[in-house]
Amino acid sequence: LYYLPFKSGGRSNYPNVKYLPVAATADSAWLAALEAAGAVPGAVPAAVVERFEAVDSLNSFAPMEVIATDAEMAPLEAAHPGEPYLLFPEDRVHSIRMRNQLPLRWVQRGPSLRFEDTARRGEFLAFQLGVYARTAVHNVRLTFSALRNGAAVIPASALTSINEGGTNWDGSRLIKRVDVAAGAVQAMWCGVDVPADAVPGTYVGTVTVATDGTAPKTIALAITVRANAVVAGGANEPEKLTRLKWLNSTLGQRNDVIAPYTPIVVRGNTLQILGRTLTLDRNGLPARIATHFTPEMTGISARANPVVVAPVRLQALVSGKGKGAGCGDGEGEGCFPERVARALRFTHVSPGTVSWEATTDAGAYDLVVRGTLEFDGFLNYEMRLRAKSALALSDVRLTIPYARAAATYAMGLGLKGQQRPASFDWTWDVAKKNQDGAWLGGVNAGLYFSLRAENYVRPLNTNFYLQKPLLLPPSWGNGGAGTVSWREEGNAVMVRAASGARTLAAGDSLRFDVRFLVTPFHALDPEGQWARRFYHKFSPLDTVTAAGATVVNIHHANALNPWINYPFIAHDTMKAYIDAAHARGLDVKIYNTVRELSNHAYETFALRSLGHEVYSPGAGGGYAWLQEHLVDDYIAAWFVPEIRDAAVVNSGMSRWHNYYIEGINWLVRNVGIDGLYLDDVAFDRTTMKRVRRMLRQEGRPGIVDLHSANQYNERDGYINSAMLYMELFPYLDRLWFGEYFDYEKSPSDFWLTEVSGIPFGLMGEMLEGGGNPWRGMVFGMTNRMPWSAAADPRPLWKLWDAFGVKGSTLLGWWAPSVPVRTGRDDVKATVYRRNGRSMVALASWAPTPVRVTLAVDWKALGLDAARAVFEVPAIAGMQSAQSLAPGDAIDVAPGKGIILIIK
Repeated sequence: LYYLPFKSGGRSNYPNVKYLPVAATADSAWLAALEAAGAVPGAVPAAVVERFEAVDSLNSFAPMEVIATDAEMAPLEAAHPGEPYLLFPEDRVHSIRMRNQLPLRWVQRGPSLRFEDTARRGEFLAFQLGVYARTAVHNVRLTFSALRNGAAVIPASALTSINEGGTNWDGSRLIKRVDVAAGAVQAMWCGVDVPADAVPGTYVGTVTVATDGTAPKTIALAITVRANAVVAGGANEPEKLTRLKWLNSTLGQRNDVIAPYTPIVVRGNTLQILGRTLTLDRNGLPARIATHFTPEMTGISARANPVVVAPVRLQALVSGKGKGAGCGDGEGEGCFPERVARALRFTHVSPGTVSWEATTDAGAYDLVVRGTLEFDGFLNYEMRLRAKSALALSDVRLTIPYARAAATYAMGLGLKGQQRPASFDWTWDVAKKNQDGAWLGGVNAGLYFSLRAENYVRPLNTNFYLQKPLLLPPSWGNGGAGTVSWREEGNAVMVRAASGARTLAAGDSLRFDVRFLVTPFHALDPEGQWARRFYHKFSPLDTVTAAGATVVNIHHANALNPWINYPFIAHDTMKAYIDAAHARGLDVKIYNTVRELSNHAYETFALRSLGHEVYSPGAGGGYAWLQEHLVDDYIAAWFVPEIRDAAVVNSGMSRWHNYYIEGINWLVRNVGIDGLYLDDVAFDRTTMKRVRRMLRQEGRPGIVDLHSANQYNERDGYINSAMLYMELFPYLDRLWFGEYFDYEKSPSDFWLTEVSGIPFGLMGEMLEGGGNPWRGMVFGMTNRMPWSAAADPRPLWKLWDAFGVKGSTLLGWWAPSVPVRTGRDDVKATVYRRNGRSMVALASWAPTPVRVTLAVDWKALGLDAARAVFEVPAIAGMQSAQSLAPGDAIDVAPGKGIILIIK
């Protein structure tokens, strides 16, 4: 090793490196150059480096990462004997970065009990209190006084300590405890929300710092408020950290009904939402669930499609007890005789949410059921089983009696989207598998369930599941004894979630929580599918319009949106592009999601001060900037070498979601975005509803499409993309599921359930390799421009326009009413019907070439068989023009198909 030392007494701009090692090579010229510069093997000679200069402010270490040497620290330590901690107030410009060293700036200036700064009216002024713990400091707490300027007052309520908590992502109160290890530095970020009508002048007050077991310290505050005012709390100047206020935002945190959904209607114990009904039993659990969507999935009818055909039950089976009524699944075990002690009563009724409660008393235990239905079909249960005396249970079991037609397909719990197996058994394995529930359904009726408990924390996804996996629910998991199984019994498919044997002492309680989603969420919107043609790239607008696209998706890592999930720095350039696009009748959506965050975010070090609230713990590594400035305890994520944008993984559900919602609101109002392109997100349905509300403001289109790479792999815990994101589906306009999907080998059931979105009221597009255009067409899908050079959707778009797909009736192969059939299950036919003509798309999943003859319901097509003409139009890259007569045999190659017009 050769060492190239620094002239400044051995101080390095790297907080954890005292000198820089350089690997020796056989290149004598290189070695000679090193030695000429003063480097010598294994020693630190006289300094020769004058200085390092950062390429820009982001990469600069000065002044907050220039460490104080031991010699420079000595006078500071000697001047404050016996003090457990020292305070270093700091302004917002100089984010506290180092957690285990003091910056030279502080040592030269010394600790202080006074802070002064200047703000404008209406501005959120952020500042910091640096706590240097000389011994371990516990439970740091800040108390603010009001700030006074003569008779003018900024109340204490306008000051906040961000590190101590605030408002969480779900609107609940967040309380955090701050402890500082001996020798560590903790930044306490604070803020003054200066009123817009504040009288100019200097406002004085105090902030008192208290910790357990030490005397409090009081810092004098002096904030000079200038006469000029800012816009939106200063949010247009994020470099001043004015947006830290957003961390505690409640914007969009309500549950009013979002279109196309309708208010919940309550009639007795029956609740009606868009296309679905739920009837509750006296014990609060579902007695019946049904949907009313047509088999074609293009409308809603009066006919009920049963989902649950008998009451759902949660039953406690008692070891050694005789069989109880309605229980008894084995010798020597049964149920306690149950009595509904407090029958179903509604605790909250509003257009968007209805909640209820019921208590069942079984003598030795009671079961309190609290349920909530929301307007989109989300049904949540918190069920607490409490032992009133000692209990030896052989099982606590949830039974869901699915209608057979509502359990045609299954996915989740290790099953890819497929025909439901007649019988199935599964056990918990949270260390390796992100699996806690399943979806069983038909095209127009289904039900998702997810088994949870009070310890549920959303795991990481997209390559990072193993670093933060599911927590085993104490109730359902029962130390690994829990199982899920199903069997066909009569007209039902009985799904049983069993928790296994356990013993409860008197007073013990368990939370058996379960989330349901009643599917589909709404009918299909084929007209939106035909009208919105995505161009997924930042390109000149002339290029976009020439391609025939109507919506531009602006990815990240380009001039408009350079930094991943932080679209706030180049916003002026973005706005100019969007304004020009709107003038051409184009919609523009941008890449912006929550999963990882660019290192260019102005708030990076403020967020790091929150511990693991926003950033997930990890082994560090990644791009040099991360290693040099964050040092450790993070997970390195996406990196763009061309622009040196390095992302860090978010921890999951946190107050960063509040910031995200405020950011979307700002982008809609100030930049004019028309929607979002979501890429494997890391938030739940609560945040998704807030996203939708922000995007739909003031009549905006608010278009949202979701992309997911195939999550069914070891790194992602073998979860289906559709299972991972199904709770977001009610608020999406389109799916783009397909990265790493195998479109050629996947069966049609997989296409239907995991790619198309149709059983959930959605439609989609293909991705990997451009997809398979014939198979895509039987689901109304193409790929998108200009993502794949192997597949260009424009020939199909041209055909759609020539035929007139807008205004046609979609009759998919999944519907009994489809008027054209091939006579084979492995060759699907979908019809797009208009008056006087129909377009028919055929696609084969047969392993070998097949010949089919179409069976046509001429009356349903509205055509005269004697006058009908079959025309095969030319489609570039797919098929040549030819003529066929009704009754002609059609040859279909494996993995391909044909598109024809009947008129």
